[in-house]
Amino acid sequence: MDLPVEWSWLIVIGAASAAGLFYLRMTQRAEEEQRMPDPGLAIIEFGRAFPEEAIRAIHATQNGQATFLRLHDERVGLMVSHGAHYACYRFEAGQIRLDHAPDTQTLAIVFPQFAKLDGLYHFATPEAAADVSLWLLGSFRT
Repeated sequence: MDLPVEWSWLIVIGAASAAGLFYLRMTQRAEEEQRMPDPGLAIIEFGRAFPEEAIRAIHATQNGQATFLRLHDERVGLMVSHGAHYACYRFEAGQIRLDHAPDTQTLAIVFPQFAKLDGLYHFATPEAAADVSLWLLGSFRT
């Protein structure tokens, strides 16, 4: 059975459209994955800055710009993303102040020694924000 030429063009256009939509969806998915925080990267980068520190737990902010790390000796680590570069900090628990935050998924943190880090840190869940607040206040004991 031979198809008319008009139908052949419609099939070609339909296949090209489907391929284009598939490509766009795969590109969007790759971009979403790149925006998601990578705990493995936090472990590697923080380990380079502080090789003697053992990491017990990690929570990243919702946008992936900051990662908080609970360390083995009741200290708290912070890794801040600056594009392709990272700044790593280590704090004694209890040195940091928490201010009133607008919701349960957000922490308003004041770093007395590093004012440039002061600000609002948004987490994906209220549980993650609560964990980090306990670490920062030195109230988390296992």
